[in-house]
Amino acid sequence: MTVTRLAIVLLTAAVVVVFALLAAAAAGTLTRLDGATYPAALMRAAATFAAVVTLATAIVGVLTQCLI
Repeated sequence: MTVTRLAIVLLTAAVVVVFALLAAAAAGTLTRLDGATYPAALMRAAATFAAVVTLATAIVGVLTQCLI
């Protein structure tokens, strides 16, 4: 694996994590504004983070099979 390819993989992973954190923060904030308790909002945020990371992993798996 060349340095350029490694850099692309690391940057893509960082972007996915940042996007997942933003989605989780938005979900937690909206849940809290809806009147839920802090633990319920935290659980919703954690579930959203896990869902975004899982979806990104599935997409990468499919694209890897198609492109290689």
